[in-house]
Amino acid sequence: MKTASFPYIAPGATLGVLGGGQLGRMFSQAAQAAGYGVVVMEPDAHAPAAQVTPMYISAAYDDADGLHRLARSAAAVTVEFENVPAAALRWLDTHVQLAPHAQAVATCQDRAAEKALFTRLAVPCAPHVQINSEEAARSTEVAALLPGILKTARMGYDGKGQAVVTSAAELPGAWRALGGVPCVLERKLDLHLELSVILVRARDGEMVHFPPQQNLHRSGILFASFAPAPELEPIIAERAVKAALAIADGLDYVGVLCVEFFVLKDGALVANEMAPRPHNSGHHTLDSCDCSQFDLQVRALVGAPLAQPRLHSAAVMINLLGDLWFDAAGSRREPDWPAVLCLPGAHLHLYGKRDPRLGRKMGHLTFTAATPQAARISALQACAALGLAPF
Repeated sequence: MKTASFPYIAPGATLGVLGGGQLGRMFSQAAQAAGYGVVVMEPDAHAPAAQVTPMYISAAYDDADGLHRLARSAAAVTVEFENVPAAALRWLDTHVQLAPHAQAVATCQDRAAEKALFTRLAVPCAPHVQINSEEAARSTEVAALLPGILKTARMGYDGKGQAVVTSAAELPGAWRALGGVPCVLERKLDLHLELSVILVRARDGEMVHFPPQQNLHRSGILFASFAPAPELEPIIAERAVKAALAIADGLDYVGVLCVEFFVLKDGALVANEMAPRPHNSGHHTLDSCDCSQFDLQVRALVGAPLAQPRLHSAAVMINLLGDLWFDAAGSRREPDWPAVLCLPGAHLHLYGKRDPRLGRKMGHLTFTAATPQAARISALQACAALGLAPF
């Protein structure tokens, strides 16, 4: 499918971003480097994106006056995270050039809708069933999916909104503990590794993609990403890219899309979930590629030609969580950045967040090198310097 064409937006115009987190910050910096102004709509005046642009609308994401101001100020608007109120996105979609469009974001907001899309496009995903009531939680069909993982259909991220369920007797209680909201129960799979594919699709259907990266999670939060993926067989990488491109086409998508996959121990590839925006696992592209995921987000939004990105350096990206700002006794301290910055290929990115909290993403470190092994050595040395468990 191809969306309606829009005229190219030349540098000098202003681009809007709904949401002020670190993804909005990095989009803003990429847009400014390309010659565009940026206006951020975000309720927190100290949010990462609000710090890097003088044009800032302090308003909730569904504030009518704020949305009108954003549409008047920007030639085109993108989103910084997927959990923007659907009504706000639908309004923007009819008043300004929006990418990705409202329906694509709405699909990514709901795990059940994601699974339905995967199924329609014949992209394998985990066996699953919707749990929207206690009666459904007590149904006999759930037995075939246990042990499983119960996930809220909406608003879950970084391991939140999930519960492992080992028996049918546990399921009703787990559903109530998650708030009694619509959920999806997925069969727990025997995982070999996790990977993600980040692609960019233009309004005319042109698509480019980054090489798949291998991901390592700890406690449900992405800990590290590796590019190129060290354990990923080429044939599986090719299948993952093909599936991700099919999903983007199926959504008639415009912008940056990340699709996360599991590779099972039997070699099967299954889609896990997707994000309608740049993704944490692709942050290494700022330093390892000739065109980052944020550069391409700008190009897709303004209708500029897309370029197939080139991975010019091997990379290991490590997330920096707020835990690092506290010692064993719980006292506040600054991480030992000099010990990290003296390592070969170190690139430190901090997001300007003033309040470190346990599990909060404060920044990331990327190590680039001529070989994957060299990047890995530097990353392991950084883990030792910061007190992080090695990988």
